[in-house]
Amino acid sequence: MSSTYPYADRYPVNRAMPEHGRPEADILDELRTMAAEEDGYWEGGHVSGSMYCGDHDHYAFLTQAFGLFAHSNALQRDICPSATRFEGEIIAMSLDMLHGDAVTDTTPGGLVTSGGSASIAHAVLSYREKARAEGRTGRLNVIKPETAHPAFDKACHLFDLELRRAPVDPATTQVDVSAVADLIDDDTVALIGSACNYGYGTVDPMRQLSDLAVERGVGLHVDGCLGGFILPWGQELGYPVPTFDFRLPGVTTISADTHKYGYAFKGSSVVLFRDTALRNSQYFYLTDWTGGKYCSPSMDGSRSVGLLASTWASMVKNGRDGYLRHAEAIFSTAAAMQDAVRSHGDLRILGLDPTFLFSFTSDDFDIYLVNDRMKLKGWRFNGQQYPNALHMAVTRPQTQSGVAERFAVDLNEAVAWAREHRDQAPESGAVYGGVAGGMTDEADEFIKMVMADMMDQQLSLPD
Repeated sequence: MSSTYPYADRYPVNRAMPEHGRPEADILDELRTMAAEEDGYWEGGHVSGSMYCGDHDHYAFLTQAFGLFAHSNALQRDICPSATRFEGEIIAMSLDMLHGDAVTDTTPGGLVTSGGSASIAHAVLSYREKARAEGRTGRLNVIKPETAHPAFDKACHLFDLELRRAPVDPATTQVDVSAVADLIDDDTVALIGSACNYGYGTVDPMRQLSDLAVERGVGLHVDGCLGGFILPWGQELGYPVPTFDFRLPGVTTISADTHKYGYAFKGSSVVLFRDTALRNSQYFYLTDWTGGKYCSPSMDGSRSVGLLASTWASMVKNGRDGYLRHAEAIFSTAAAMQDAVRSHGDLRILGLDPTFLFSFTSDDFDIYLVNDRMKLKGWRFNGQQYPNALHMAVTRPQTQSGVAERFAVDLNEAVAWAREHRDQAPESGAVYGGVAGGMTDEADEFIKMVMADMMDQQLSLPD
């Protein structure tokens, strides 16, 4: 889809509330046409990440589960007690997968949230509220690797915490633990580690971070939003996945997205707590409101039970054997695609032991030349900067027969083309690549202006 408004010349644009309602059949025909066209973009397995399941039969099953409870409100448990079953079991199954049984001195628990950013925000909020309850009055701070997700920056911005960034080793793309130690002070409430990071698919040195957190008496949040529902199965299958969960004594919270490799619908994630006391620190209460006594365990108030039901349905349908089966297919496909990259002497995979996700660059030409050529073949990678690189998150669509082989063939042609056109400026580099010479204040402001215009367009109507 090259245009922001690709349907403007095909369907009426609703610039105001329609005077008269439309027939249901017409509406559904319109929706089916758009859905079929957009699904065709990723169904062939050429899109990095985004569609983690890709199985339309599974989606149809989840749609049935969602539809049965879509109209129910999880806030009203007296008339929707099923929500308690779904939410409690989602948390329990997630704790089981991430070794909550290793916790013996406290009672672990969790929350179901609307996505990874919300899970991260709730973890950050819990650390802030716990510190405040303990009487800490300074400007609290959180320390994250530079590679950790921007959701931590957003959460710290929203909750008025200082965010400190620790450098990563450029060879391993893992955080420098000694640098993290140097950044800790009396106002530090939590450290961050990624399992795995979005950019490179590598896992930070969690055991060392755990030891440091215990030694310095601070929390440790593991961001498993991306890897939380696949790395445990990869480790069980024998792939080189380091331990990152509650088996490490310093780990106090973990975020993991059910709507990624849990194969649930978008809008679903979990955040797990080593101690329910930490979770409960961010519960909200208002006992003297004239509208009645109010409380909520998270920032959301009303929520559709449909999302809880469909997430629960995905987990119990897949079970351990299903998740293991899908993980084996994804890890083996990722290995084959990484081998295709390594077959080219002028390409280089970034980081130490990337998992189901990998990033590659070139020291001989701008890697966005490869991206330009691969885009013509229907491939959609995630673009990176500093250094310019392309990232591929392998999902179930890539495990289809022939996709990894097609990746190797198309990469061969794209690399050959990039070698021949190494002096040419890549078209996609201007959008995704880093600023030549490094970021400046002027470049930062210009990029923000472009991004703001893009977001404005996505929230508006065509002229």
